[in-house]
Amino acid sequence: MTATQRPSADGLWRGLRLASEPADAAIAVQDGRIAWVGPAAQVPAAFTQGPQHDGGGALVTPGLVDCHTHLVYGGQRANEFAMRLAGASYEEVAKAGGGIVSSVRATRAASEDELFDSASVRLANLLAEGVCAIEIKSGYGLALEHERKQLRVARRLGAAHGVTVRTTFLGAHALPPEYAGRSGDYIDLVCREMLPALAAEGLIDAVDVFCERIAFSLEETERVFKAAQALGLPVKLHAEQLSDMGGTALAARYGALSCDHLEHLSQSGIDAMRASGTIAVLLPGAYYALRDTHLPPIDALRASGVPIAVSTDHNPGTSPALSLLLMMNMACTLFRLTVPEVLAAVTTHAARALGLQDTHGVIAPGVPANFVLWNIQDIAELAYWFGQRPVKTVVRQGRIAA
Repeated sequence: MTATQRPSADGLWRGLRLASEPADAAIAVQDGRIAWVGPAAQVPAAFTQGPQHDGGGALVTPGLVDCHTHLVYGGQRANEFAMRLAGASYEEVAKAGGGIVSSVRATRAASEDELFDSASVRLANLLAEGVCAIEIKSGYGLALEHERKQLRVARRLGAAHGVTVRTTFLGAHALPPEYAGRSGDYIDLVCREMLPALAAEGLIDAVDVFCERIAFSLEETERVFKAAQALGLPVKLHAEQLSDMGGTALAARYGALSCDHLEHLSQSGIDAMRASGTIAVLLPGAYYALRDTHLPPIDALRASGVPIAVSTDHNPGTSPALSLLLMMNMACTLFRLTVPEVLAAVTTHAARALGLQDTHGVIAPGVPANFVLWNIQDIAELAYWFGQRPVKTVVRQGRIAA
């Protein structure tokens, strides 16, 4: 069944329990948007005449938002997982010809249809758990035609699966083999050719850079940010994952939507994020897969009032995660987030990390109908169980998806 063939969610949804309120609640959907939400005893008469949907006492939350993924790529990297188990570090794997560049080879070799088919299978897993919006980055092409191919696939996925997809251009993800030793020349290519061309084709919603010792410097990152700014595109940053490069402060100066990873984030970086309204995106899947022991500064982020989001960081090398619910559990167990924090982290704050705060991550009149009915008694169960899908019904883009 295609996205447009799925049943409309229009009508009155009764028998619901909002995560924020224990009382019996109802949601009215009209023309694919939420028209009213509130106590079941106060439903306006105008909404009682149309289609009726019985929630059966299900707990309801906003649709989940997976705000950092690398979902479109060729091949897989299970062999590198084995290398790390045998003692190799992330940097050693990269220097041995593995890492991002190995995914680049596989992605370049794959056709657009092959990439679409493989990514569709992965996306289906996330959608089955209530994801209603997702970010998909490029960055495994590292050449104009192949970055275009990835971004085109991301757009196709959104249309085919009826899910909101935000595309992020990550051309500055790694140095392609043909530019070995010439990072400055490659950044020139990113800024002067790739970024303008792909933006003109309407394929870019935001621009990201991997700012790290094994990737790109602060100066190179800023060059990309300036090029994005000139095109009116918002920026994001892979920041402070392996060391404190000061990338977060740089990103904040450019009003970044988010800075992601952040294990080595300093207080000065936190202060810059707070001032700019930048979201901190934590990625427990990568932390777990890399067996990291350097925790992000959760308490300092809390104390400074920096909003925290959580995402799968789905990628073939360091976070082959296809469950946002599992990431919620990891964020609680590994990072000690509370249940209210982790729910906000995959809804309201994750939506803000994508610039979707006006349309996603909330249940409120006027916004598109994206919400999930869960077969659970308590909201804590979303982060408590792992290996279970408690989804009852998903309403996505105003249609009943599952």
